[in-house]
Amino acid sequence: MSKSKKLKEGQNRRKRKVDLVIISDVHLGTYGCHAKELLLYLKSIKPKKVILNGDIIDVWQFKKRYWPKSHMKIIKHLIGWMSQGVEMYYITGNHDEIFRKFVNFEIGSLKIVNQLELEIDGKKAWIFHGDVFDVTMQYSKWLTKLGAIGYDLLILINKLVNNCSQFFGKGKISLSKKIKDKVKSAVKFINDFENTATEIGVEKGYDYVICGHIHQPEMKEFKHGNKRIQYLNSGDWIENLTALEYHKGSWNIFQFKEEYYFSEHEEANDITDKTSKEIFGELLNDFNIGKR
Repeated sequence: MSKSKKLKEGQNRRKRKVDLVIISDVHLGTYGCHAKELLLYLKSIKPKKVILNGDIIDVWQFKKRYWPKSHMKIIKHLIGWMSQGVEMYYITGNHDEIFRKFVNFEIGSLKIVNQLELEIDGKKAWIFHGDVFDVTMQYSKWLTKLGAIGYDLLILINKLVNNCSQFFGKGKISLSKKIKDKVKSAVKFINDFENTATEIGVEKGYDYVICGHIHQPEMKEFKHGNKRIQYLNSGDWIENLTALEYHKGSWNIFQFKEEYYFSEHEEANDITDKTSKEIFGELLNDFNIGKR
């Protein structure tokens, strides 16, 4: 066995301990979701507390004909954590806003909320998805949904472009990221989003403001008046494949790197060994549903 393969297998056997992990914008049920990569990440960590900060399941674009086994595996893994008693919060977003009907609902160690106030080592954190600052979401929901469909189409085109690029020995590119970086209105929206969130956070006396929504992983400090506040964004699992981690008093933006894990081929075999029905049956057993 090669040295590199031994290293990969060793890293996958040892689960990293994490005090808190925050994941957002997974968009399960869409073609752009990197569920296989996310599953590898989830399997590699052992968190004490998990916050799912919105848009985990994309209800807007959910189609019965598209729900791969890899997406079901994510749900199964999260419920497995719940069955182990891992403290978990599901913060509702705009693409999964249907869950806002169930705010404050608790099942096992999971609680559904619209926002969360949390004390982290003596500091106050305000955690929410972020769509509350989206004007188009508030006043033209149909326009936002249309944009979401266009975004999903762009991701599909991006996959095709990257397949061709890799065939010719070139690296991957993100078309949506290039558009965001070059379009002034997109850059302004992100800046306004961060400023608004941190201004309100300072007024409310928080030390951290933690969001998702804009698919832009970030960790930086803002100053408003004579007060400082730290802004954190967990990014997404469509373009950036990122999560926020807090461990032993320190924040970190985790970004998935394929070379640190098993190959996609090996993981694909693991997923396709079982049918969706078998996976769903295991999911029920793990959570003891239907047992009396």
